[in-house]
Amino acid sequence: MTIDPQAFRDVLSNFAASVTVVTARSPDGPVGLTVSAFTSVSLDPPLILVCIDQKAGSLYSIREAGWFTVNFLNAGSAELALLFASKDVDKFSGTPHRPPANELAGPVLTDEHVVSYFECEIEQWIRAGDHDIFVARVQAGALVNDTVLPMVYVRRRFAHLEFDT
Repeated sequence: MTIDPQAFRDVLSNFAASVTVVTARSPDGPVGLTVSAFTSVSLDPPLILVCIDQKAGSLYSIREAGWFTVNFLNAGSAELALLFASKDVDKFSGTPHRPPANELAGPVLTDEHVVSYFECEIEQWIRAGDHDIFVARVQAGALVNDTVLPMVYVRRRFAHLEFDT
């Protein structure tokens, strides 16, 4: 017996996840999408993974680029998260960004939107159900702003963290 798809979604909605925008380069210009399926894999070597829906418009470009950037959004960037979650093809025209340290990686969103970022080279690509899993080696990254908290997605909404003392 398999769990009902709606029950599966409902249970998963209680798992709080960091909100990221994954960006990559394509021959037609930069691409990007909002991703909450992100996790660290290994410290040595430094590996992370992201899962991307196979229907996502940016999927092919990310796979072909072989590199991507994971931008960790700050708590005040809900509009940007929604923009990159949309089907809008020109997500970068009004979005402040800069080139990555490695020219193969995707654009880095500017300090006003991110708390940190990683530039990653894809090491493995796995098809799993309706998503593709990318295991990538972190080649560069930085903590950009530790005075603001990261954005979280839980119960199908963006949330702000508060620390207990």
